[in-house]
Amino acid sequence: MPNALAYLMLLAWPLASLYLFRRLPLERAILWCLIAGYLLLPPLAEFDLPLVPDMDKFAIPSVMAFLLCAYVLRKPVPLLPRHPVAKALAVLFVFGVIPTVLTNGEPIQFRKIANSEPIIFLTDQLPGLRWRDLGSVIINQVIVLMPFLLARRYLSTPEAQRELLLALMLGGLAYTVPSLIEIRLSPQINIWVYGFFQHDFAQMIRQGGFRPIVFLPHALWLAFFMMSAVLAAAALSRAAQGKDRLRLALAAGYLFAVLVLCKSLASLAYALAFTPVVALAPLRWQLRAALLLAVIAVVYPMLRNTGLVPTEALVAQAEAISAERAQSLNYRFENEAQLLARAAEKTWFGWGGWGRNLIRHEETGQILSIPDGRWIIVFGTFGWLGYIAEMGLLAAPLFLLAAAARRAPRGSVSPYAAPIALILAATLVDMLLNATLIPITWMCAGSVLGYAERLLYPDLFRPKPALFGGAQALMPDSAGPEGRSIL
Repeated sequence: MPNALAYLMLLAWPLASLYLFRRLPLERAILWCLIAGYLLLPPLAEFDLPLVPDMDKFAIPSVMAFLLCAYVLRKPVPLLPRHPVAKALAVLFVFGVIPTVLTNGEPIQFRKIANSEPIIFLTDQLPGLRWRDLGSVIINQVIVLMPFLLARRYLSTPEAQRELLLALMLGGLAYTVPSLIEIRLSPQINIWVYGFFQHDFAQMIRQGGFRPIVFLPHALWLAFFMMSAVLAAAALSRAAQGKDRLRLALAAGYLFAVLVLCKSLASLAYALAFTPVVALAPLRWQLRAALLLAVIAVVYPMLRNTGLVPTEALVAQAEAISAERAQSLNYRFENEAQLLARAAEKTWFGWGGWGRNLIRHEETGQILSIPDGRWIIVFGTFGWLGYIAEMGLLAAPLFLLAAAARRAPRGSVSPYAAPIALILAATLVDMLLNATLIPITWMCAGSVLGYAERLLYPDLFRPKPALFGGAQALMPDSAGPEGRSIL
């Protein structure tokens, strides 16, 4: 149970966000509002307000960054991408939930039949979705997209992308201190500060030691953030000169050492595979690697639905590394199979919220399956329509950047765009196993998309010429080519 400080932190974050936007340049304010909120705010604590989504450590920073940018600083935040494919996916992401709500009006009931006589008892039920839920679901989709829209507009220049990588690296370096404390003493910091432990403590024990979690939902999320910080530091070191290159390389090495201590095989594998690519490979090879990962992430659920994924061979391969890893992977595959069978009953639009997509005991309603991968959660909740919208909106920037980079003159592509694309692509692959989709992921996707659109449309975000002659030849940036920002 979160203590009073946990809720006080959530209440205070709008004021902290306002301070950031008043004191820092716009790009840094957006970055630290989102990243610091993710790293510092309490997990699980939330404000359950009527008719709107729950306000938690993900929603509050996203909403505050958007509102402060659009309505306090009066900076335009275009609501739709310029590229037609990205624009269609954004519209589908927000409004594609409508058929899900409309086709799930019936409650799911759990009944118990008495053995002695044919009497049926209603033991519990999950409510159906109503018209009033439609507004909440759409608002939630809009909130999810806010970091994406902000990053597309303001974190898509080479200078802003360097700031993004720098923020990831500095956030990772700062988080190494509490992480090392928890590695040594056991995960206790969230208990000390917010009064509760946010997950199953047994999952924090690995290889005779502890995995850190600090204020994040799971140790796997912390390890993945450390991996992102390693790639960011490697990219900054490659682009730096002189003593800065050495300092950044040492930072990357230190972050990698902490990542090893986090004891997460997947994140460590990502770092081992992609750090040399970021540090040494040409940008076009980095983009090709990101594209390959995106294709794997998009195609895997389709192959899984048709039974073409060799799950037994993958488990056997994992067993050669570790019996514990093989058991974990096999458990995930078994849960996927059960949830896919459940999702097959409503393939196109899914089951909607309230946990209706989960496997439950037919009498008690107890949850019998645990969804791990983000893709299976989205597929079961919103069906193929929701999966295509979400995964398409996250993967499309990688394809558009690769296409734009091929057309751009050699040497003109930002050295920071490809590393961000690789971090995004690694997240897409990790989402096959874990629900690691966070505002930072959407921020990376928006940054990549915005940069790709800047290459494809050179006039994007340029101020329009004044309609009438006068002393001012150009209109101010606050009235950009895509109009004023509205919710």
